[in-house]
Amino acid sequence: MSHRADPPERAPDASSTPPWVLREYAVIADGERGAVLDPEGRIVWLCAPRWHDDAVFSSLIGGPGHFTVRPADPWHVWGGYYEEGSLIRVSRWVTSGWLVECREALAMPASTDRLVLLRRMRAVRGEPRLRLTLDARPGFGTGRMRDPRRQDGVWSAGAEGLRMRLLGAPDAVWRPEEGLTGEFRLREGESHDLVLELSVTPRAEPLDADALWRATEREWQRAVPDCSRLIAPRDARHAYAVLRGLTSVSGGMVAAATTSLPERANSGRNYDYRFAWLRDQCYAGLAVAAHGPHPLLDDAVRFAAERLLQDGDGLHPAYTVDGDRVGAARSLRLPGYPGGTDHVGNDAGAQFQLDTFGEALQLFAAAAAHDRLTEDAERAAAVAVDAVARQWQRPDAGLWELEERWWTHSRLSVVCGLRRMADVLPGSAGRRCGDLADTVLRETRRRCLRPDGRWSRAADDDGPEAALLVPIARGCATDDDGAATREYIESRLTEDGYLYRFEHPDKPLGEPEGAFLLCGFTMALAAHRLDDRLGAFRWFERTRAACGPSGLFAEEYDVRRRQLRGNLPQAFVHAAMLESAVRLAGVATVP
Repeated sequence: MSHRADPPERAPDASSTPPWVLREYAVIADGERGAVLDPEGRIVWLCAPRWHDDAVFSSLIGGPGHFTVRPADPWHVWGGYYEEGSLIRVSRWVTSGWLVECREALAMPASTDRLVLLRRMRAVRGEPRLRLTLDARPGFGTGRMRDPRRQDGVWSAGAEGLRMRLLGAPDAVWRPEEGLTGEFRLREGESHDLVLELSVTPRAEPLDADALWRATEREWQRAVPDCSRLIAPRDARHAYAVLRGLTSVSGGMVAAATTSLPERANSGRNYDYRFAWLRDQCYAGLAVAAHGPHPLLDDAVRFAAERLLQDGDGLHPAYTVDGDRVGAARSLRLPGYPGGTDHVGNDAGAQFQLDTFGEALQLFAAAAAHDRLTEDAERAAAVAVDAVARQWQRPDAGLWELEERWWTHSRLSVVCGLRRMADVLPGSAGRRCGDLADTVLRETRRRCLRPDGRWSRAADDDGPEAALLVPIARGCATDDDGAATREYIESRLTEDGYLYRFEHPDKPLGEPEGAFLLCGFTMALAAHRLDDRLGAFRWFERTRAACGPSGLFAEEYDVRRRQLRGNLPQAFVHAAMLESAVRLAGVATVP
């Protein structure tokens, strides 16, 4: 048979997963977990069964384990694209004699205890040979799949707490040190499917590739709205698809699919982002609300409300997507992505960040504008207001999760939230929000507003701070328009059309960290709010260019080397891009 998985002439090296620069990677996701693909057909990162669980493929950070389908002929070039409005990825490889595509997706609708990874190879031209290696290593590489069996053309194996099935490689060979290996030969026009299942408990239902593909296509068509009226409509729709792919059935949205990808080489700045930051979730919900009352808005409202009702004043900045605490950072003792070290867990989960309460209130107000404020969310808003009343004078870690100080942005964030809620809550509840907003703003102006009309970074720091663009963009934090603050930030924190967060003492911009893409899109929103239409579009387009061929944004951009930095895809950057595309198009449905 032309599509059989024959033993290769020479077994591929299972450890041959060299790293690529971050811009070359793509990501597929189903809401419960995400897989990172390199240009050569290797899936080098996948956690199972959910985002915060251990990786079964951890080659991205120097561990063992990968799932590879790649051309046997090394003399080829690669490319690829996402099918519009989805995270279905199509990889392409070309030689002078053939062209082959591999369509890849995590099957949807997703289950929390079972993932299904789909790979459909098609020979567009010629008769290519493709090599397969499936080396699943649970526990970030510490475990192995055991007791491999082949029955009715399906391979199965297991490890503690995880079962594996693979359809589509009945003639592959199981090698204890490499897993499954084999080769496929495809005739021109022929397709062949691989279906990989990883589940908590053994499953008996057939792995029907056609049915799984149809269901996945339907789910993406249902989940991602039309964005044709927006600025950069294809990119805006892709941003929405990314947000959907990062959002669990629980409503929680992870900040990114990965851990430990360095923000700056050998600086110790690499963190685990496979958790739901409430602030990021609120940014995403506000971006979606600007476009319309889509399901991702309801998800954000539900998750934020549940966390507030659960923890009240003790609200954590980050949670697992099922609402549990985030563990402290620890090392896996893996080599790490080049320039970084490996970490799981995140110490920020235990911080106090005042602005999170303000962002949640803004989210609830946006939901109310769409008549989507649930009873639970209204009760959660009251909890947030009470927490702000008790804690607004307390120093906090702020947006950038630094040392505890009296950060200006944190106070202005809660002023924004309180004023928005004052507009939607009736009677005494609304008046209380308005009065508290006036009190917080009055003291913040006394301590943080300079005589020349611009905001200081903190009560004890007069420097520029890009976080102060957020309340300007929201248009509800100050008694003036914020123009002086925006002008100062632009004059001190920009390089080649990109924006940094703040200045590092005695170091030039770009040396300690990259430009922050969230800040660039927020500058576009602030310029738009200040009626600087040309500036808004300039910032939007320059920041939009800071992605790789996959169209995915990381957290930072190395301006001089034109490289992505940090974990990807970074949810709040895609959220800011989406909101910018909505507001610059003049079609926003909420203020």
